[in-house]
Amino acid sequence: MSVCGVTGVSAEFTDTMAEVLLFTLLLFLHHGSLILVSSGPADDSVTSTVASPSTVTPFSAGNTVSAANNTEDPPTGFTTDKPQTSSKHVTEATAERKAPRPEAEEEDEGPLEFARRSTRSVAKKPKVVPRKPRVLSEKPKVVRKTEPQVKLSVSQSVAGTDAASQCPPLGLESLKVRDTQLRASSFKRRGLGPHRGRLNIQSGVEDGDIYDGGWCAQYRDKNQWLEVDARRPTRFTGIILQGRSSIWSWNVVHTYKVQFSNDSLVWKPSMNGTKEAVFEGNEDLETPVLALFNTSTVARYIRINPQTWYQNGTQGDVCLRAEVLGCTLPDPNNIYAWQTEPSESRDKLDFRHHNYKEMRKLMKSVHESCPDITRIYSIGKSYGGLKLYVMEISDNPGKHELGEPEFRYVAGMHGNEVLGRELLLNLMQHMCEEYKRGDQRIVRLVKETRIHLLPSMNPDGHETAFKKGSELAGWAVGRYSYEGIDMNHNFADLNSEMWNAIELETDRSKLINHYFPIPEAYTSEQAYVASETRAVIDWMQHIPFVLSANLHGGELVVAYPFDMTRDWAPREHTPTPDESFFRWLATVYASTNQVMSNPDRRPCHNKDFLRYNNIINGADWHNVPGSMNDFSYLHTNCFEVTVELSCDKFPHASELPIEWENNRESLLVYMEQVHRGIKGVIRDKDTEAGIADAVIKVDDIDHHIRSVADGDYWRLLNPGEYKVTVSAEGYLRSSRTCRVMYDHYPTICDFRLTKIPEQRLKLIIGKGGKLSGDLQLKLRQLRLRKLRVTTKAINQRRAAAAKRAKRV
Repeated sequence: MSVCGVTGVSAEFTDTMAEVLLFTLLLFLHHGSLILVSSGPADDSVTSTVASPSTVTPFSAGNTVSAANNTEDPPTGFTTDKPQTSSKHVTEATAERKAPRPEAEEEDEGPLEFARRSTRSVAKKPKVVPRKPRVLSEKPKVVRKTEPQVKLSVSQSVAGTDAASQCPPLGLESLKVRDTQLRASSFKRRGLGPHRGRLNIQSGVEDGDIYDGGWCAQYRDKNQWLEVDARRPTRFTGIILQGRSSIWSWNVVHTYKVQFSNDSLVWKPSMNGTKEAVFEGNEDLETPVLALFNTSTVARYIRINPQTWYQNGTQGDVCLRAEVLGCTLPDPNNIYAWQTEPSESRDKLDFRHHNYKEMRKLMKSVHESCPDITRIYSIGKSYGGLKLYVMEISDNPGKHELGEPEFRYVAGMHGNEVLGRELLLNLMQHMCEEYKRGDQRIVRLVKETRIHLLPSMNPDGHETAFKKGSELAGWAVGRYSYEGIDMNHNFADLNSEMWNAIELETDRSKLINHYFPIPEAYTSEQAYVASETRAVIDWMQHIPFVLSANLHGGELVVAYPFDMTRDWAPREHTPTPDESFFRWLATVYASTNQVMSNPDRRPCHNKDFLRYNNIINGADWHNVPGSMNDFSYLHTNCFEVTVELSCDKFPHASELPIEWENNRESLLVYMEQVHRGIKGVIRDKDTEAGIADAVIKVDDIDHHIRSVADGDYWRLLNPGEYKVTVSAEGYLRSSRTCRVMYDHYPTICDFRLTKIPEQRLKLIIGKGGKLSGDLQLKLRQLRLRKLRVTTKAINQRRAAAAKRAKRV
């Protein structure tokens, strides 16, 4: 009996070990795949996001991502690519977002967009942890391969294929895809047609107009679709979905299917196993949600077929905005290949998105390549401690030369509007290379102009948008400073100061029209002023800028001052005394920009600027109190406009060469306008010394400027004949007529002022009179000193807090 018992136990043990070995073998064969089972949607459809490759998604962990495996064999006429990479088990821990480093200057991450991929986890081999026998004795149903009724949390990181990470967007957002390439099953009205179903498209203020915020189907059923015609064979790799842009309605698609076709008649669905894949959509209106096809499909047409959406009782509409990812393939039937749109630039520049550290490296490389004409300096730090670097380009860097005008370009005020940043980096490379080649136009600009390029005014915001990457940053991520400040509204509101004085003062001779002092409240430590704004204001005081442009993104238009309406109306044409010259400046840029000047282009979002020749008075567009344009005009001698460079705030890296081609001529010709008008030096007639802060008045233009430290000045004017009067404290006034020609160089108008005679001074003092001092100038200087003191105190406290945090 004991022998039989031992034999029975041995047999039982042998059977158990066999089961364990069999289970281990199955586990080894299926190691790396992820199958999660949960309750399916109400309509019994399959929502599938199965991750298999071990590569890392091209977007940061924590982004809203979904993907589906397409495991069926492709039909005739379709091609699918299956990845041959090893798999790695995905857990919640791997999906958690890593906390950012405390010092952003040490970050060395590339832009998380489709053209680039992180490979950190690829080098790590999957670690096999041996399990205890008690775990292996669990029921096999835990790993049983069942039909994938799965729904993966959108917060988890999902791996994408090589094709998906390399294929750019087709161009719904950038308008590369034309309206005629978009079709839909139905639409409610023209303003909600398929041509409005573009990622990040913005609606107007009112629902019901022709500029609504997405495509909306006329019917509320599962047979509705939005179709994109790529016009040539394309390897489709993914879709980005977004809800409808509206301040009155809430319309989002929760799940959707995808179909492909080569002729728009026979359609093949994207499959997950034996069932049609259903992709996760949106939970809010603005967050872009990426779905990567784990098996790419080659076709010409693609359809997005919504399955579930926000019902809102019975009033929920089927609405969405989208972008399609895909690589166009050579078309053997295209005998007119030369007619295809160019995608490259003739200039060999560094066309990619640069994070903060990469930007510093590029600027350093330009300086090392052209050390005689470049200089890099910092005007301050952001709230996060990143330096605001400026590239100076001049034949005598670091020094203001008598009679040479100062010019600046500022980009990146909104951190997510990245095209201006990349264009300025391209511009400094281009000017360096062309100067070395001897291009006479560039040589003349460098020798006759002192140029300052600030590529990133808001580096903190840019780093935030950069980590999201192109297409996934949405419309507002990274727009504001680290403190949540919109710097385009953060400069001192001098417009109200001016208009209030006009209403209260009865004696117009006492009114001022330039060099307005900063308001007292703006100079306090408690004032809601961004660190970056303070740095730029201080920069304006040290360098006598004559002309500037502020580069933005999200539209195609050039806006000129005033940006603020006089009575706080939502919009109203509010011109400056220099309206005609500002219109000239705006026209110069817009007419030479290849996209703006295209009469066949469609509007970006909700306003057709073609009707205005792509230029507009800023206040006539929308009311912007505290803008940098208005501040520059009223507080300094500088004329400044805003250039909206592109419909897409964060264009994909593949589009940067064409964007450079679109804007290269505009950037150069706008700089050349700094030499239009009159310039000269105001000197003491007896000593020949330059007279600083002399007032230059042009008849019939109610805006004066002032001479700078050495007595030189620049007054931007259109061609014509002008009577110019100069006055300075302690000197007699002097007037002369200056004629501005159509040439590309200024008219020289020098002045020599005579001091007030001693006999007259004695007469004035003898009668008990006093010499009128320049109280306006003194008040302006006093407020600026106070602003610098409070800025220094804030920076010192912030630096001390950072040191304490570092020690902890």
